[in-house]
Amino acid sequence: MEAGDKKKQMERELAGRVIRLARDELLIHLRFFDVALARLGLEAGLPGGAGDAAFLMTEGAICHYDPVGVLKAYQTEPHLIARSLLHVLLHCIFHHPFQYEKLDREDWDLAADVAVENVIQDMQLNAASLEEDPDRARKLRILKEDVGALTAEKLYRYFRRGTLTAEERQELTKLFRRDSHELWKPAEELFVTQEQWKKISERVKADLKSFTKGKAGAETLEKNLEEATRDHYDYGEILRRFTVTGEDLTVNDDEFDYVYYTYGLETYGNMPLVEPLEYKEIHKVKEFVIAIDTSASCRGAVVRAFLNKTYSILKGTENFFHKINVHIIQCDQEVQSDVKITCDDDFETFMKYGKLKGFGATDFRPVFTYVEELKNRGEFENLKGLIYFTDGYGIYPEKNPGYDVIFAFLGEDEHRMPVPPWSMKVILEEEE
Repeated sequence: MEAGDKKKQMERELAGRVIRLARDELLIHLRFFDVALARLGLEAGLPGGAGDAAFLMTEGAICHYDPVGVLKAYQTEPHLIARSLLHVLLHCIFHHPFQYEKLDREDWDLAADVAVENVIQDMQLNAASLEEDPDRARKLRILKEDVGALTAEKLYRYFRRGTLTAEERQELTKLFRRDSHELWKPAEELFVTQEQWKKISERVKADLKSFTKGKAGAETLEKNLEEATRDHYDYGEILRRFTVTGEDLTVNDDEFDYVYYTYGLETYGNMPLVEPLEYKEIHKVKEFVIAIDTSASCRGAVVRAFLNKTYSILKGTENFFHKINVHIIQCDQEVQSDVKITCDDDFETFMKYGKLKGFGATDFRPVFTYVEELKNRGEFENLKGLIYFTDGYGIYPEKNPGYDVIFAFLGEDEHRMPVPPWSMKVILEEEE
């Protein structure tokens, strides 16, 4: 074996011992991460190279490390290995690598790094403490004043508003970056999927309560775990529930024989032997209700954005009848207005000239009572569903109204009362 090869082998062996020692150190102090640490493999060598000063990277299955980078870091600051490994692990536990393709990468990189470093800072773990932590703590205090709870999702929304200058972004990157996110790209084959990490996160969340009783840092970790483990819904997919069967004026290809049709045209001129059926039964949206909670906590700009999003999803040609019957009802503790929408022009007029009314307390029951009155008056032929956009702080009706109901909330709130069992809950993020 040549001298150069022997040196590389020694570096790999020594770096392997250092990083495994760091993993064992984390396991001793953070026993609730045992399953997560066991799932994340360790492998020498960086696929494609990380660039910069990063010596760790992961795609969600293996933590790849640069042996030379590990040894240099250990020589400079021994705790940096455990800190960086914990940083990578938290990315996986919070599912950060799996959301990359849907978001702006630069903002998500920074948001994810700040979020996990904030959790580590709050843990006050001596085995992962660094000399520059006081500087990070000062920056984190400033961010908390503007953002609140520092989850990656909230930080991402904050950064997307363009609140950072180039210099501020560079400073935050320098302070909070620990690893390369180069492998955070959709792979053709995932050895450890987001679903598997979600199960691991649920396990960590359950173990956390028994292991961290009365310990510092648990609250910050719990908030990030809540964000990682909560259910995310495809709002557009859920709206497909609001469909009814009816006739639409379009050619029914399933019941039309083109052979006889074209034979007649060729033989007798403009006389087809079979006329196409001009209708067919399809599933499209025809009748539904959009209820808007106009209590003081629901802001006008957000309500308008919700209405635009909902209507634009439903009015697609696949989902919408040419003639529709949509009621937009505003209500706080009583019904304030009801605007009937029968076409796009009606909706555009409402969005242009309509005003929000109410701003009192919240009671959901009057809307359902009012809709029942509309049904009794023959206003609906076959009402399929009702979408209620609200902050969730109100009185729910006790009885199932007999049609699908979605309560759409802006953001997660652990203090919010659960929705009735006969309804669905959808959490919308503000950027949606």
